[in-house]
Amino acid sequence: LVGSEMCIRDSYILKKFLGAFIFVMSILIFIIVIIDFTEKNDNFIKNDVSSDEILRYFLTYIPHMASFLTPIIVFIATVYVTSKFAAKTEIIAILASGVSFKRFMLPYFLGAILIGTVSFLANAYLIPETNKFRIAFELQYVKKAFYFNDRNIHIRVAPDLYIYIDRYNNQGNVGYNITLEQIQNGILKEKLYARTMKWDTLGHKWKLNRWNRRVFKETNEMIYSGYALDTVLNLSPVDFENQERLWETLTMSELNHHIDQQSLRGSADVDIYKIEKYIRIMSPFSVIILTFIGIIVSSKKSRQGTGVQIALGFLIAFLFVIAFMLSRALAEANTFNSPILSVWMPNIIFGLVGVILYRTVPR
Repeated sequence: LVGSEMCIRDSYILKKFLGAFIFVMSILIFIIVIIDFTEKNDNFIKNDVSSDEILRYFLTYIPHMASFLTPIIVFIATVYVTSKFAAKTEIIAILASGVSFKRFMLPYFLGAILIGTVSFLANAYLIPETNKFRIAFELQYVKKAFYFNDRNIHIRVAPDLYIYIDRYNNQGNVGYNITLEQIQNGILKEKLYARTMKWDTLGHKWKLNRWNRRVFKETNEMIYSGYALDTVLNLSPVDFENQERLWETLTMSELNHHIDQQSLRGSADVDIYKIEKYIRIMSPFSVIILTFIGIIVSSKKSRQGTGVQIALGFLIAFLFVIAFMLSRALAEANTFNSPILSVWMPNIIFGLVGVILYRTVPR
């Protein structure tokens, strides 16, 4: 009988918690979509964007915003539901019946684990796929046209192969003044120079024009030349496209592959992709930690009513957002020489706050 009562109570708390989460999420997403549409409507009209494309854009925009808001909304939902229980003295009755405070928190944690797991899977696989269209749409209709303007480009395309490009035109996918060098154990083995290289869209390879190749032997040097040469490199026009928020469009497996590829090339921006990976792993734990704090700050009955507790919940959620944005900025600036530590800093700080606050609750 006691077990049956606990199951009923757990189910009741879990339904209230998940129901509040879905309700608050729906309201905030609706408001954000309306505001975003109002801000971008001029761009839609200017670029004559069809209603089907606009609808598809917002259908991909919603998961993105839902993912960003999940930890905050979980916290607000926790505070709202728990403060309601406290106002009706339901928590006191539950504890008086012999249920420990730890046991009382169990359905909340089950809900937080469920939300965190769904959030992680969505961030790892679903949302990056929808972001491919969303970000491409924004770059085409909201942002200015992108032109690749870097000069003197050096890229490591294989363990012992390096390419130098004087300049690159991303409109025609043409590179100018190309040098390919094969270096083994610090010794230059081959060097190939070409006036231009152009991407072959059908063959998915580069066509080198007016090339000259030098092969260095121990005692002599071989020289070859020609007007056209096809070659396959670990390089494509995608590498010269707009990389803005590219990390948001990569699934977890694509993200890992991209990190390996950029590490091989010695790219300076590889840390940005590592930070994105760490954040995706960290976010589900944020949900659990914020749920824990939310239960504690709202479990006591307040004389000022639930409104004060909900306002406090919004304040703490705001502080978490500030801490999260600051930690990401510190990670990108490599302030602590450890992106993982920087990314996890909000969880560490708020986790310690939760442990300290836990000592104040009735048990």
